[in-house]
Amino acid sequence: MKLLLVEDDPLLGDGLRAALSKAGFSVTWVRDGNTALGALGTAEFAVMVLDIGLPVVNGMDVLRDLRAKGNTLPVLMLTARDTTRDKVISLDRGADDYLVKTADMEELIARLRALVRRSGQGGGGTIQVGGLTLDLVAHTVTSNDKTIAVSSREFAVLRVLMESVGRVLTRSQLESALYGWSRNVDSNAVEVHIHNLRSKLGAETIKTVRGVGYTIVKPAS
Repeated sequence: MKLLLVEDDPLLGDGLRAALSKAGFSVTWVRDGNTALGALGTAEFAVMVLDIGLPVVNGMDVLRDLRAKGNTLPVLMLTARDTTRDKVISLDRGADDYLVKTADMEELIARLRALVRRSGQGGGGTIQVGGLTLDLVAHTVTSNDKTIAVSSREFAVLRVLMESVGRVLTRSQLESALYGWSRNVDSNAVEVHIHNLRSKLGAETIKTVRGVGYTIVKPAS
């Protein structure tokens, strides 16, 4: 997935590019708003990470220009400003999500994947972990060549866990991946989805790491 990273801080930008590339994104990194607008006019991206405080043209103006042209590219605003006002302005002007720069990197990656999923720009293909396969086009789950019926939310939970195989994801990270900024989330929604998946796929498919979260163990090679 092609991602446009717009961040002027060289140290932070380099770290974000490395982490996002490792997570499977094809990252184009630019350092000012004017260059970002140029990149948006010449290439297609699945998602953009956009800093507010940019030189030349600031992030809010980049976002406003993007939406004025009818471009629906998913945009996550990444900024040092942790205020309700900045969050509200960003979302009102067309941002899809908002995180401060101190956010956990796994949360950032999970939110970006959720934005791509909701936009339908994630592309096709399959994800396979051991005998478990997700078909991202047909939206089906196969376990050891047997098709398993799952709900759309169960599919989304399973996809996030399989994309992060070997890593432990917290409940809040899974909620962010599934619901974004929505606050209408039942307190035990993730636990219910996990329980249902275990019932269908086997109790050992998804491991609980007590006090931390959930993971799918990477198969031994």
